[in-house]
Amino acid sequence: MHRKQFLSALVPATLALSSFKAGGNNAVKPKLQNLRIPPYLKPGDTIGITSPAGYISLEDVQPAVQLMQSWGFKIEMGKTVGKRDFTMGGTADERTDDLQYMLNNPNIKAIMCARGGYGVVQIIDRLSFTQFKAHPKWVIGFSDITVLHNHIHTNCHVATLHSKMCNSFPADWNKAEPIQIETILSIKQALTGEKLQYNATASAFNRMGKVSAPLVGGNLSLVANLTGTPSDLDTRGKILFLEDTGEYLYNIDRMLYNLKRSGKLSHLAGLIIGGFKVKAGEADDAFGKTIYDIVLDKVKPYQYPVCFDFPVGHQKNNFALKCGTLHTLEVGGNGTILASV
Repeated sequence: MHRKQFLSALVPATLALSSFKAGGNNAVKPKLQNLRIPPYLKPGDTIGITSPAGYISLEDVQPAVQLMQSWGFKIEMGKTVGKRDFTMGGTADERTDDLQYMLNNPNIKAIMCARGGYGVVQIIDRLSFTQFKAHPKWVIGFSDITVLHNHIHTNCHVATLHSKMCNSFPADWNKAEPIQIETILSIKQALTGEKLQYNATASAFNRMGKVSAPLVGGNLSLVANLTGTPSDLDTRGKILFLEDTGEYLYNIDRMLYNLKRSGKLSHLAGLIIGGFKVKAGEADDAFGKTIYDIVLDKVKPYQYPVCFDFPVGHQKNNFALKCGTLHTLEVGGNGTILASV
């Protein structure tokens, strides 16, 4: 799976949307007019680093700090980096205050979450997004940071960046694997406004089709658990991407039933299935179904394209995706192409 810069001219978004088809007669045309894309970063801009979820040491964020500085950005270290409250990056009050400061500070142009884990749901309802909506900035991360992505998409209509975080940067850039380099450079490319194209190899389980629509999603556990809350994700007319790790197959089945029963799968433009690491100790025959079986069973009534094995998730090939923005998804016999527009 390789990332390539999208070099050819893309069809304008207005024309791309004119060919939008999904889910048969249940298709819903996506609404884009309210989405705001934060300013792209330029040299000298400041990226704040905070730990709204799990604990990380000051030492462990240094590779990320040094690399982002080499890109020409300034770094402001949050007070929660190096803080610890059991498994989390400080108490709920400390994590709230640190993230709130970064949301409000006009000098911070992007917020990089140091790592995932657990904890954002504890503070999401304490945060005010008033200043953030007035002066949007990129919020960066994945896994537990799905709470922020979905909450911001639903309540602020601002694009965010689903990507690796500080704990995924290699300690020695010169010894990093090519896939690590590609995925981390995709963060810089997304933050600076480059058009991106990602390719996934063909899968016998894919369902063909081509659509243009906003891209939303993240960690399946969080997307499902946010159902019915103020952070609930509206998936109508959108391309939904999902990934997860450390879950039993039966629980993945149950969470996807949650998405189906709550209507999140019925009006999609397309579905992207990223990396799914099944919890150790459960082989496919223990539950009787594979990930492919589980997903295809849930989307059987619908007609939109479905892509498996996309390079996003708790894995090395986890590329940066701009949540909320228009993308073109093409699933064909030779593989899948996802391109930002």
